Amino acid sequence: MKIVLSNRSSVPIYEQIKQQIIEAILAGDVQADDLLPSIRQLAKDLKISVITTTRAYKDLESEGYVVNVQGKGCYVLPINPSINYENTMRQIEAHFFEAFELASRIQCSEEELIEILRTIMKESHDA
Repeated sequence: MKIVLSNRSSVPIYEQIKQQIIEAILAGDVQADDLLPSIRQLAKDLKISVITTTRAYKDLESEGYVVNVQGKGCYVLPINPSINYENTMRQIEAHFFEAFELASRIQCSEEELIEILRTIMKESHDA
């Protein structure tokens, strides 16, 4: 699992770490029961504060993606279908928002957006 951070992003570093780990889990790049890098090792590898990696791991644990076993490390939990659903819906909403913002730049109508969505869905079903 490779984590790439951007100092230019408006997203906080701990959030970038968290999101990339979630993406790796949902994509199957990281499996249930896999051991994540230690907080200190990840901080060292990314050249960031231990406090930052601690925050990312605590958030991952509170959201149900990992469990921290004292003295052993942080392990990936099996994907909870409801967590997966909510996370995926959040991503869909974010993409729709981005599409709406882009469409607004060219005064794209609601009907045109809906037609684009229908076309994409049809192509997806036909494939």
